Amino acid sequence: MANEDLPPRHAAPAPLDPGAPAGSATSKLAVRLTGITKRFPGVVANSDINISVKAGTVHALVGENGAGKSTLMKILYGMQPQDEGTIEVDGTEVAFHTPADAIKVGIGMVHQHFMLADYLTVWENIVLGSEPTTNRFGWINRKDARAKIIDLGKRYGLNVDPDVDVEDLGVGARQRVEILKVLYRGAKILILDEPTAVLVPQEVDELFDNLRDLKAEGLTIIFISHKLDEVRNIADEITVIRRGTTVGTADPKTITNRQLAELMVGSALPVPELKESTVTDREVLSLRGITVIGSDGRDRLRSLDLTIHAGEVLGIAGVEGNGQTELIDAIMGIRPIAEGTIVLGEEDITHKSTLHRREAGVGFIPEDRHRQGLILDGTLWENRILGHHTRPPSAKGFFINKSGARVDTQRIVDAYDVRTPGIEVKIGSLSGGNQQKLIVGREMSGDPVLLIAAHPTRGVDVGAQAAIWDHLREARSAGLAVLLISADLEELIGMSDTLSVILRGKLVASFDPRTVSREDLGAAMTGAGTSDEVA
Repeated sequence: MANEDLPPRHAAPAPLDPGAPAGSATSKLAVRLTGITKRFPGVVANSDINISVKAGTVHALVGENGAGKSTLMKILYGMQPQDEGTIEVDGTEVAFHTPADAIKVGIGMVHQHFMLADYLTVWENIVLGSEPTTNRFGWINRKDARAKIIDLGKRYGLNVDPDVDVEDLGVGARQRVEILKVLYRGAKILILDEPTAVLVPQEVDELFDNLRDLKAEGLTIIFISHKLDEVRNIADEITVIRRGTTVGTADPKTITNRQLAELMVGSALPVPELKESTVTDREVLSLRGITVIGSDGRDRLRSLDLTIHAGEVLGIAGVEGNGQTELIDAIMGIRPIAEGTIVLGEEDITHKSTLHRREAGVGFIPEDRHRQGLILDGTLWENRILGHHTRPPSAKGFFINKSGARVDTQRIVDAYDVRTPGIEVKIGSLSGGNQQKLIVGREMSGDPVLLIAAHPTRGVDVGAQAAIWDHLREARSAGLAVLLISADLEELIGMSDTLSVILRGKLVASFDPRTVSREDLGAAMTGAGTSDEVA
């Protein structure tokens, strides 16, 4: 009779990985994937993938967008079944039908786009679905839950106030909540999908310290990332996936970033950089004395002044949660301002609607593409229309121009190398990087005068990064004004004409990107140097 705790297909343990030294501390395999194949209509996402992950190690998985990494991890986490191949956990072959099956054998996954309920507290999010009870009536034991969460936070350096609402947390803190959530459920194998995408260097260092602590406790970590420096820093082994199949496994101590990039995409590592200056004296956006008050009554932005000129990329650096989101929302008209004025070109748009600002030529790449940039159940061409539904080619008079939208969507797919079976598929079926490329293409269409670019290359591979940077450089040369907000300091330094730091809702420092160091930026971002200065 079947065991409800997920029966293995075979009771006998699988043999050790032939590539692991006999008797070594890392010879035991936590996970072995053999011949994994997954097909969708019109595309083979995974084709005969083979990966062996040694217990108690950090195993990195890298590959370009659409290479099949996310599909593979969804299979390992029980979110979808493979068509062919086998999964072994701790030497035993298993069959997953749901994530609950994977959780039962100790696998947890932290998704790139967090799975948290904003209106619940930290501890409520963490215990959701595995609530500790006190008696037969099923009352939740809040005291024990909080105590366990606090203990886990202290043990692994993942401290978060268990009683704060998740909606009040920055992205970095939300990530810690997600990791605590899988640890709370007893995970011994952690899948981390782009865990550093939203973190500044100091936070990355802290996360890596946490991961090393987890590894020292015997946990196994599968680390998915596009940041090759970070992969080589934290990983014990690196597996490269290209166009749905495994290319091979590399030693991070001997392989270079250039070699990894070439294995991933067949080209050299791109570098974010601007050539000659294209900055003019024509002001495109001017903010004067902008103050935004949060729901808690505290200032999120305080008397902030900012000017962007035609042909200029103004970069904003800052630790997540210091007013970047409020700044974007104020410019886009998403949230009201308490004081100040916003001028676009020669028009005061302080009290104008978001639609008016869009029609006046403001493009918007949001920081969270799933929450603000896409309808995941919509087709590619339907998502092309979002935010542009009143203008050609998406509109003809008062009506949606479906044929025009389809034609222009295909243009974006071709120009931005969006890898998709077609424009009629749901955009939720695409990899995150390909979703991002469609958004960038959409927002660069229609000749915008101002582009708000929040983390434009977050979660995209090195090839897609290079393409997005090229499009930004080209538009800048044509006179586009860009507000660039990013957690990637290399991107900010390389792609900005002017660089400012935001801290606690104020612009506290300005730097010349040609001479500033990452250390200077980091110090200003964390408050070590808060006086206005120009490097």
